[in-house]
Amino acid sequence: MRGELRIHLGAAPGVGKTFAMLGEAHRRLGRGTDVVVGVAETHGRDRTAALLDGLEVVPRRAVEHHGTRLEEMDLDAVLARRPQVALVDELAHTNAPGSRNAKRWQDVQELLAAGIDVISTVNVQHLESLGDVVATITGARQQETVPDDVVRAAEQIEIVDITPEALRRRLAHGNIYAAERIDAALAHYFRVPNLVALRELALLWIADEVDTALRRYRSEKQVDEIWETRERVVVALTGGRESETVLRRAARIAKRSGGADLMAVHVLRGDGLSGGQVGAADRVRRMAEGVGASFHTVVGESVGDALLDFARGTNATQVVLGTSRRSRLARVFDPGIGARVVQESGPIDVHMVTHREAGRALRLPRLRTALPASRQALGWAVAVAGPAVATVLGVVLSPWVDLSTDVVLYFLATVLAALAGGLGPALLAALLGGLLLNFFLSLPLYSLVIADPGNVLTVATMLLVGVLVALVVDRAARRAEQAARARAEAALLASFARTVLTRSDPLPRLLDKVRETWALRSVALLERGEDRVWRRVACTGDAGDCARPDQADVDVVVAEGLHLVGTGRTLPAADRRLLEVVGGQALLALRGQRAEAGAADAERRAAANETRGALLSAVGHDLRSPLTSIKAAAGSLRDEHLPLDDADRAELLATVEESADRLTALVDNLLDSSRLAAGAVTPLLAPVGYDEVAATALLGLEGADRVRLEIGEDVPDVLADAGLLDRVVANVVDNALRHGGGSEVALRASAYGDRVELRVVDHGRGVAPRERDALFAAFQRLGDRDAVAGLGLGLSVARGLTAVMDGELTAEDTPGGGLTVVVSLPAAAVVVAS
Repeated sequence: MRGELRIHLGAAPGVGKTFAMLGEAHRRLGRGTDVVVGVAETHGRDRTAALLDGLEVVPRRAVEHHGTRLEEMDLDAVLARRPQVALVDELAHTNAPGSRNAKRWQDVQELLAAGIDVISTVNVQHLESLGDVVATITGARQQETVPDDVVRAAEQIEIVDITPEALRRRLAHGNIYAAERIDAALAHYFRVPNLVALRELALLWIADEVDTALRRYRSEKQVDEIWETRERVVVALTGGRESETVLRRAARIAKRSGGADLMAVHVLRGDGLSGGQVGAADRVRRMAEGVGASFHTVVGESVGDALLDFARGTNATQVVLGTSRRSRLARVFDPGIGARVVQESGPIDVHMVTHREAGRALRLPRLRTALPASRQALGWAVAVAGPAVATVLGVVLSPWVDLSTDVVLYFLATVLAALAGGLGPALLAALLGGLLLNFFLSLPLYSLVIADPGNVLTVATMLLVGVLVALVVDRAARRAEQAARARAEAALLASFARTVLTRSDPLPRLLDKVRETWALRSVALLERGEDRVWRRVACTGDAGDCARPDQADVDVVVAEGLHLVGTGRTLPAADRRLLEVVGGQALLALRGQRAEAGAADAERRAAANETRGALLSAVGHDLRSPLTSIKAAAGSLRDEHLPLDDADRAELLATVEESADRLTALVDNLLDSSRLAAGAVTPLLAPVGYDEVAATALLGLEGADRVRLEIGEDVPDVLADAGLLDRVVANVVDNALRHGGGSEVALRASAYGDRVELRVVDHGRGVAPRERDALFAAFQRLGDRDAVAGLGLGLSVARGLTAVMDGELTAEDTPGGGLTVVVSLPAAAVVVAS
């Protein structure tokens, strides 16, 4: 479990960071926490040094450099001591040359990785991102810096604050520097303007971190309400000529709001605010960068909704947009995006900026409908044909029907146009029907003069009916479209979830599906490492795209330092929201993949540890025995005072030779096992007979007189490596002789189809079926049930060598009791013929 990092952040030296760190150590020590001081720089300050009393201090490590003796934190000693909490002062400190790590913050990373909590200190001027700013303010560039990400990764950051005046008094009283340095410090670094600026830097930096934590909380808890914790200004831009005016006005508003965050949003597709001009996005991006604003792109069917969704998602407090470019006549029918944003903004303040382009556009508002283009085309056709057909029928049937029937026919035409095409065709059908009714069927005929006031009511009613029916149709179409989209999104999410849950390596396929679903050129999952360099965790499509999130057309923040990015086109706001959900699934897939890799690695380590333990145990016993025998026999032979006759000497020499043979066999098995594990065994296959190999394998084998060869001359040769097969047979027979209970061992061979089997049969106690798999495991002697020597590698090596030759080594019961080990290899004649 990784340790937690707590940092005391100060605006300048002497504010009391080390004092606060040591005070925290005493509080934790009083609560029973195991605390040690890895390094604490008191700089000769008596009150700070007094706080070291009662704390365990790990002695520092001395380092010689160019004749100078330097003292650094003894990282190894702290790791060996393994306290619950370690105090490590001055996080940005540069270690002496020859140290394991160049920077002290790297030492802290090792302590955290070891599960040790760390309390540290750092000044704002040592933050890497603020180096240029601090150099401009103070005139002194800091050589020792710490990456911002290291500090941001801390679980707690506590600012140690003091007013500039109080800090200067502390300096003047000699509580910070020695007396000879006080005047120079007061006149240069510790001037009031410098301290005020550094203090503001520290407060703003910590405020950014608090803001990041707040955004993370709002995202996790899905908070939609605006919390006015900090001013954020969103400015909507179109890329048109008025964009520069609107952007500069927004920048001034942000500046007057106390340096508020300024976010420029390029709004695509929508009347009034959408430019759609070629290169507009690039122009807007350059303008935004020029005033220090972050740039974002929003795409949506409703620009106002997309803009407000973005503002609410970023917890913005103010929205700035230009007044509509449409004419006054157009605004009579539709007040425009700005009016709708004002009405629906809620607690967000909206600023409308006038500009030279306001009111110059003459275009009328578009009749927006959810119906597809084919339905709209049909509606316009019905709007023209319907009233015409009603007129023809009215004229033809005039001797038999009255005006009320004609009105019903026109109503029917209006309703059909509304059902087919929505509001526009319905209005046309109602207006055209009213005119035709008045001209052809109402008195006076063939005149647009309306003699009967009731006809006016009839035409107005037709218009009203057409509008109402069209609105109902349009709403139903919108609901159907939303339902279809919801079904599609649910199906997509189910498909993505199924990919994550069912595939062993889901991340590549998940990114493939994202790319296919949204027609992107490439999709990648980027992760920023501790060195702040972006790396591709996974990528599909054009691998040359998307090296950084700011180069992507689509950028979705999955987690801190993890982004899902895509190139090829910009996605609508609704698709971006869906992509955020997919990003969460990608995060789960990544975590699952890494957890699986970690589990597999842990399993391999456990298996390796188990094997290592078994090896040490076996080697400790079985290699020591022949070595002991050799040493004892050799010692006896060299002892001049020990009377030995020729028979005794021959017996001792035989002991040496026998023990050396045993030692050689054990080492050979170890080497073979290592070669098999490394995949370094390459067989030289050739036809060879079991009878020849068996005769060779029995030479020098202890107990070979108890082995009976029952291999007929008609048994086909096998395709094998003669040397490897010799080792296989020798190991299997040796195992049978050792564990066969003193019974005879028979070797029989026979052919079955395209394979030839050699059976090594003993009549010992046998092996239970549930233990047969363990029989061929390395360092396994079935629980060491007896004192028979051996590493337990014989059958393991034999099976590995057999597999290398495309063979199989299995075990089965011997009829009447015992164990039969079967060596099965391809028949040479069959393989050659094929």
